Amino acid sequence: MPELPEVETTRRSLVDRFVGARVEHAVVRNARLRLPVPADLEQRLCGQTLRAMRRRAKYLLLDFERDTLLVHLGMSGSLRGVAADEPLRPHDHVDLVFGPGGRVLRYHDPRRFGLLVWAGSTPEHHPLLASLGVEPLEPGFVGDWLWRATRQRRTPLKQFLMDASQVVGIGNIYAAEALFRAGLSPFAAAGRLT
Repeated sequence: MPELPEVETTRRSLVDRFVGARVEHAVVRNARLRLPVPADLEQRLCGQTLRAMRRRAKYLLLDFERDTLLVHLGMSGSLRGVAADEPLRPHDHVDLVFGPGGRVLRYHDPRRFGLLVWAGSTPEHHPLLASLGVEPLEPGFVGDWLWRATRQRRTPLKQFLMDASQVVGIGNIYAAEALFRAGLSPFAAAGRLT
């Protein structure tokens, strides 16, 4: 599953190529993802300019002029910039075609556990984002915060790190690696941190 670093790498690889460009059309080849691709995707995006591409936890937020499209890559998904004439692969479910020049933002997901949904004009209030915790790459994620957040918690350290209501974007692999490097047992109670 793409975790926070992979999602951030995806965002950084796309932002300069697509932000500021206008959607000419959208192609939905398979709308059956974890949640269905909005039926009005092309109608709502056609003619809109992509104003920003952000990340919150493992979600990509594509901020258009009137709305935000929330993208999650699921277990096996990817979002890539491709040329308009790049041959389709199996599981290439959605294309957003930007002009001029036909740059394509292509969503690929073999297992179809990802999603593309509308998040409205205030995406931080969307149910998928509203209860998310602190970002581990932001200034708020410091030792004092970690100390306060873990007090009186019997939850194992690894489970605490993977709890998106506490810390976002940390999955199994990164939690295990971080605890190993810190010399901490993943099974130790979070509240026992000194």
